[in-house]
Amino acid sequence: MQKVFSIAQIREADKYTIDNEPITSVNLMERAARACYTWMMSNVDKIEAATVAVVCGMGNNGGDGLALARMLAISGIEVKVYIIVLSDKGTPDFEINRQRLSQLDCIDLRYISSGSDFELPSTTTIVVDALLGSGLSRPTEGLLESIIKKINVFNAYKIAIDMPSGLFADRSSVGNTVFEANHTLTFQCPKLPFFFPENERFVGEFHVLDIGLHSRYIAETPTSMYYVADVEMPSTMIRRPKFSHKGTFGHALLVAGGVGKVGAAIFAAKACMYMGCGLTTIHLPANAVACMQVAFPEAMVSIDRDDNIFTSLPDDMDKYTAAGVGPGLGTDEKSVAALKDFLSLWNKPLVLDADALNMIAMNKEEMLPMLKPNTIITPHVKEFRRWVGDWADDFDRLEKQLQLAMHYGIVVVLKGANTSVCCPDGKVYFNSTGNPGMATGGSGDVLTGVITSLLAQGFAAKDAAVSGVYLHGLAGDKAAGTIGQISMTASDICLAIRQVMKDIAQHK
Repeated sequence: MQKVFSIAQIREADKYTIDNEPITSVNLMERAARACYTWMMSNVDKIEAATVAVVCGMGNNGGDGLALARMLAISGIEVKVYIIVLSDKGTPDFEINRQRLSQLDCIDLRYISSGSDFELPSTTTIVVDALLGSGLSRPTEGLLESIIKKINVFNAYKIAIDMPSGLFADRSSVGNTVFEANHTLTFQCPKLPFFFPENERFVGEFHVLDIGLHSRYIAETPTSMYYVADVEMPSTMIRRPKFSHKGTFGHALLVAGGVGKVGAAIFAAKACMYMGCGLTTIHLPANAVACMQVAFPEAMVSIDRDDNIFTSLPDDMDKYTAAGVGPGLGTDEKSVAALKDFLSLWNKPLVLDADALNMIAMNKEEMLPMLKPNTIITPHVKEFRRWVGDWADDFDRLEKQLQLAMHYGIVVVLKGANTSVCCPDGKVYFNSTGNPGMATGGSGDVLTGVITSLLAQGFAAKDAAVSGVYLHGLAGDKAAGTIGQISMTASDICLAIRQVMKDIAQHK
């Protein structure tokens, strides 16, 4: 798990590293440029034959670009460097790297002082943005804006160093002119705006490059935000005790599925058991039972009093260790009444998804206060909007998600790319796994089953949500690797869970 620091904290990490490693600031810049060079040489197809344009500002991001240009040129790659003249003199480390670069005869170095002077040769195949990085404090305008606009319409493979120029680190960039990268090579930790949909066309794919900032600073500096790049599974779950039995690994209750939407319950049930839950019971309307027992006979069934919808509670709810409620239930008035009864009686770990969320959204004043502490909710964006209303931008959306979690003491899982998990303690976890192929019917039901299974097996709510989201995405990535994203279905994600768990067990 990686910490997500503010730009101020990253600058302090630079200073701490310089003071305590010790290392000079220009050598730390050299280290950052070397990390970018190594990534490009390993990941850019046919880079040896490329013509690379490195467009530099006059700050330290520009210094990174100059050092990178030097390394590429020494490797025999054709490099053209454009320094955008924004002041009489650059930062000290920029000037050192400009002097080093000027000693190479193979570099085509140009100074640009007006937008009309800047034109990229048609032979350019790669453009590197080293204009601003994370140093943006006001909207791009004038010469900078003109340069960025010209690059954005130019047909080339585009790489941003640390952050796309024009992208704010701490507020929305909507309406600002921002460099549109295919890849962003960021230093030491991801930056908050990388996780937001509104910035996808600017950031492209981001890659976190370790530049060796001091480990003590990284370890000891607090943050409320994290990037989940791995999860730790308890050894007792992976290496099962010899004398364990099915009751050892929990008994999950899933209240899911109505006539016409039994698939939602089947996906949740399969995911729940594939994640290792010892027993799983599905509460279903009577007309849905036969479908479930044929499709997934390993699951037990509790039969609702109604033939077609959720209207009554299972008997003997004390025997269950955790519950997941919502997939495929519908929002009939009788179902709303039954959900109210359930929430008033249930005091164990709980996941609410899909129509359970919609029913609560229809009755917020009465039902929101019924949520017990550490209840997990898993809305997609439209369901979340029904709970909190609209938002101004993605920073505002995250703030609403966090306030919802803290106000009601619940865990809010907002599904999507880089799914965010907001916790009652004010911490936020962004997920690293998953792919667009998972945007398919039933994928969210699989997640409900995964998280419910982890709760039933004794995970705390935060851990179940964070780990469940990560493993669900990992299964999606495994499925995409086998069949591709276009044809992926929820069934494929379910099946891939088994391989994910096998892989985890083999590496323990």
